[in-house]
Amino acid sequence: MARDSQAALVALNRFGFGARGGASGDLVNAASDPRGFVKAELARPNGVLLEAPGLQSTPQLGQAVFAYQDQVKQAREAAKAAAPAEGAQQAPGDQKPGLRRNLSLNAAATEIAGQMAEAKPADNAAKPDAMQPNAAAPPAAKPAPQPLNVIQKTFRAEALARLQRATLVECGFTERLVVFWSNHFCISASKGELARIWAGAFEREAIRPHVLGRFADMLKAVEQHPAMLFFLDNQQSLGPDSRAGQNRKRGLNENLAREIMELHTLGVGGGYTQDDVTSLARIITGWTFAGRQGQLGTPGSFVFNANAHQPGPQMLLGKTYEPTGLAQGEAALADIARHPSTANFIATKFVRHFVADDPPPALVARLRDIFVKTDGDLKAMATALVDSDEAWKAPLTKMRSPYDFVVASGRLLARVPEDPGGYLNNLNLLGQPLWSPAGPNGFPDTSAAWAAPEGIKLRLDIAAQMGARLGPNIDPLDLLEFAAADAASIETRKTIERAESRQQALALLLMSPEMQRR
Repeated sequence: MARDSQAALVALNRFGFGARGGASGDLVNAASDPRGFVKAELARPNGVLLEAPGLQSTPQLGQAVFAYQDQVKQAREAAKAAAPAEGAQQAPGDQKPGLRRNLSLNAAATEIAGQMAEAKPADNAAKPDAMQPNAAAPPAAKPAPQPLNVIQKTFRAEALARLQRATLVECGFTERLVVFWSNHFCISASKGELARIWAGAFEREAIRPHVLGRFADMLKAVEQHPAMLFFLDNQQSLGPDSRAGQNRKRGLNENLAREIMELHTLGVGGGYTQDDVTSLARIITGWTFAGRQGQLGTPGSFVFNANAHQPGPQMLLGKTYEPTGLAQGEAALADIARHPSTANFIATKFVRHFVADDPPPALVARLRDIFVKTDGDLKAMATALVDSDEAWKAPLTKMRSPYDFVVASGRLLARVPEDPGGYLNNLNLLGQPLWSPAGPNGFPDTSAAWAAPEGIKLRLDIAAQMGARLGPNIDPLDLLEFAAADAASIETRKTIERAESRQQALALLLMSPEMQRR
């Protein structure tokens, strides 16, 4: 069979994270059967799951946060109680209450939180109470880094597991599917401590098991996950006529219901009204997670609180849902997942992500029909995408997102991350902090969002840093063969050949269209 390097480049860049360097042979393997190379990952559904030593379940992580917060609270209370005693032991003229209070708080918090091998960074370093006016100031000692707390350690462990998987996997199509669906059903780790510690578990538990399954199953798993309920405040939503609503004089929070319809399923213009949003909000009252006291269930687990659920039947999208408790909301979600507007919204977004900012209408219609006929079979939709001619003929013009770029660079350089810090810092710098979009609509998925001059300059800075660090020991022309072989443009090859040094050549390679476009 003839080898097609251009189709191999499409296979690796459009559907995956690019070729790996070293002895992987990814481009050669893809060139023999580009479509088969991509679809091979779809035949290994268990390969989407992510398990690594130390990664815990959402309830376990919730309990860890609750314990950590309790210990920090105890530290603050102990510091507050100790402050008057300290002041009483000082002569009136020597009292420095502000400084002493801060030092006591930091010391106490570090000591108590240290029982979990965790501590919050101290806000103030210890300072001498007085300085001799004529004495030479000694060099400022660099403060010792504080141990990471349980939330920071968990976030970094989850990030490392995800980055390592993306770096090591052969093609990366299923990992790209994970990234797509995780951004579609996004939460933001910046919401608070629970969101940050749950971000990775949310993806592992609600997204990955269903990437090659049914959309309705993923929808249910997502909307019932404590991370999503916390992110969109559904634990605060009470049926106005429920027992809890009557007792607390509080009512609905429509955040989750609105985003389910606008961002997760039907889409803007999908045929729903504000009345439908309110009805769905009523239907999913009582969907919450058990708190630190565990009165409703295992702390940190999904629970249905009947006392907070709005009683009575509800009309949604022209259909009446009888008051069956938890089942009422699950039935509503199942119907919304099968709605024609959902099929069109998902198909359009899917094609936009993988093929072009302006999705080919015929391909969108084909995937929409497959979504409907297969009852939302996401593996069937992904297979149809790979089998389509449009996906292979469209030029590689979409700009890689910052996440795609840093992962693709690491793969080509054969650098398996051992610490996520560098990746996380680069993603923050480039405007795509991991699992932390600015809003519930996720990160943008068009070239214009990532091709702004400031963003390109920052990518160049990162590429130059990689070149300076790794360039002396790497031949960039060899890497170009791994990345694109004879599918590389003449301009890219000449630019690298004319570079003044290997360091510069590597930076130019990382900034080439073969590495920046997909």
